Amino acid sequence: MGNDTRFTGPVFRPGDEGYEEEVSGFQTAYAHRPALVVGAADAEDVRAAVAYAGRRGLGVAVQATGHGLSAATEGGVLIGTRRMNGLRVDPDTRVARVAAGVRAGAVIEAAARHGLAPLNGSSPSVGVVGYTLGGGLGLLARRHGYAADHVRAVEIVTADGRARRLEPDDELFGAVLGSGGNFGVVTALECELFPVPTLYGGQLVFDAPLVEEALETWRQWSAGVPEEMTSSVTLLGLPDIPQVPAPLRGRYTASFRIAYCGPAAEGERLVAPLRAIGPALRDDLRAMPYAECGSIHADPDHPHAYAATNALLSRLAPEGLRALLEAAGPGSPVPCVVDIRHLGGALRKDGPAALGHREAEFAVRIISGHGPGGTGPDEVRDRLALARRALAPWTLGHNLAFLYGYGEEAGEAQSRAGYAPGAYERLAALKAAYDPGNMFRFNRNIPPAR
Repeated sequence: MGNDTRFTGPVFRPGDEGYEEEVSGFQTAYAHRPALVVGAADAEDVRAAVAYAGRRGLGVAVQATGHGLSAATEGGVLIGTRRMNGLRVDPDTRVARVAAGVRAGAVIEAAARHGLAPLNGSSPSVGVVGYTLGGGLGLLARRHGYAADHVRAVEIVTADGRARRLEPDDELFGAVLGSGGNFGVVTALECELFPVPTLYGGQLVFDAPLVEEALETWRQWSAGVPEEMTSSVTLLGLPDIPQVPAPLRGRYTASFRIAYCGPAAEGERLVAPLRAIGPALRDDLRAMPYAECGSIHADPDHPHAYAATNALLSRLAPEGLRALLEAAGPGSPVPCVVDIRHLGGALRKDGPAALGHREAEFAVRIISGHGPGGTGPDEVRDRLALARRALAPWTLGHNLAFLYGYGEEAGEAQSRAGYAPGAYERLAALKAAYDPGNMFRFNRNIPPAR
């Protein structure tokens, strides 16, 4: 390391005890393989690590939980932020200051004590900073929009090793939000909270014979619901194992996930057309404290291997649904999870974050597991590409935060497709000004303009 750098947190090199644990994360299909890992204890450790990398011309990657690991590093410096767990909630201003290692569940719990809620996503175990830098498409999205549009301040270390505090009038503020770590290492965010003490929500699950009818009913139903209603549908085949609830074992299902921030009685009225589809395998729709919102999607909390693609759609056409089912439905030779999210509402509004395709009405994600003992990565890649082609006639672009795996394909064309026309050029110009050496390139990258 030399005498020019000191860290409060631990430092690891390949072969050191603790190195493998430090580079591991929620994603197990692949992992960072840096030459040096800095387990940052605070913002000064981050600043020192970036300065160290800058003096040696090294690239820098960042990891808190590893859920959204996009493009893995070989060599360079990995800054692990999971030890940076400072959290402060101010109920008077309705703002939370969240350090880089804090997970959503901690903010949900702290805010709920004051009858408040963050704009978190489906999983409480996801890191708040990484989620927000990717845009933050959450449970209250149609009512309040993207989490990235409700950030008050960003504390960041840029490629020159300088610690900065960015506020909405700074030129880099909006570029940082929504670009997934292209401009530096964010050490803390100040995020707005909302008075949502309770939700009406949960899951409504239908068996394979009702899947097509359920999808079409939901497609039509979603066109008339108020913006207080955020919903999605997940299609998946469940294994026949004891860990799966008995009524769902071995079945292919359509699972509706409902999050309505309004009176429970009105929520009941709104979901009546979905309940009328037929007998449900599961119906746990209910009024709940916001602190229980993680039960709505019940995302897996154990690390596993996966890859994913997505498409942002101008509309959800019936023929598009049929093509999607043919490509990634129950007959697919590569098991896929298809997640369709209803957008619109407040998500259409302009905001400071560098997020494209706000006019999209639906987001479709296709996720597949791969790794030792599972489907091979080439088979998964081909199946994900087939699903995207099925949706191509209605596709506006994609959400860069929902692209998992195949970092070698993360080129300029892929990054451009995540932004509105003209936005990519503005971001590339800022990248040239603040990170001309592309230090922060282990992501869906925006190379500096030349």
